[in-house]
Amino acid sequence: MNETSSKLQESIEQGLFLKAVKEGLSEKQKSLPTSYLYDARGSELFEEITMLDEYYQARTEIGILNNCISDWAESLPSGTMLVEFGSGSSTKTEIILSATQKISTYVPIDVSEPALANAENRLKTLFPSIKIIPLVGDFSTNITSLASEQSPRVGFFPGSTIGNWRPDQAKELLRSFASILGRGSQLLIGVDLVKDPDLLIAAYDDANKVTASFNLNILKRINRELNGNFNLEFFKHSPRYNSNLQRIEMHLQCLDKQLVRVGDKNFSFYKGETIHTENSYKYTVEKFRKLVREAGWSPVNVWTDADNLFSVHSLISE
Repeated sequence: MNETSSKLQESIEQGLFLKAVKEGLSEKQKSLPTSYLYDARGSELFEEITMLDEYYQARTEIGILNNCISDWAESLPSGTMLVEFGSGSSTKTEIILSATQKISTYVPIDVSEPALANAENRLKTLFPSIKIIPLVGDFSTNITSLASEQSPRVGFFPGSTIGNWRPDQAKELLRSFASILGRGSQLLIGVDLVKDPDLLIAAYDDANKVTASFNLNILKRINRELNGNFNLEFFKHSPRYNSNLQRIEMHLQCLDKQLVRVGDKNFSFYKGETIHTENSYKYTVEKFRKLVREAGWSPVNVWTDADNLFSVHSLISE
């Protein structure tokens, strides 16, 4: 991409960001799109979160993958392309790539270009025979650049990221994965399970306040990229569990009445008002299996840890 095209693309992306922020802050329940939490700094902070004592998800999923991956990998055809949606640091991917020689190509997709570059450099050293095709972008949209790649495909979607979407949205996302991967392709996906709300709240409100920094970072990004004037001292990270919907909600709570400018528009906040930034739905195994069937996938296998905190599902597209 030349410099002119790059600047045009940046301008388009900034315009989309501004539009999404203005629309979200104009709603009765103010909100911001979850995907914009993950700029370069947001991605770094999220990687820190996955290492926290309170954040059971990452280490539990890694333990499950270490136990199940050899059996799962046996079903892969030779010359498989592994497509990872929202790859981040690609740390969990190493477990798959180390377990089988059937994968010839790895396609990590992430919104953070620095995260992709770091992962590519590391994996090229560890797995020099594997072709790596990093794609910068939002994996929830169509990925036309893979159309010319004819290898059999398998998807990887760890971390219970599927929980960031409402169930109806999650079905549409799974349908888009099926379109990208092709009929009869496999998907390995991590799903967080329903559990004690106190354990869930602790995982999203750690003692070191890394999750708070991650949540507040979106306001810094708006100030930097969209000429905003949020005063971060007047907002606090506020996670809560919605028992009716079985989801964790992340909010940013306003601590005092104020007026905030974003671009050329002002938004008023009253004391105690919140901006809803992220959901994380929790599932039972059967509830998730029902959802994937409705999205055109067939459940093949499921693995959980001894405490039933987390699950990893293998699916095949119909």
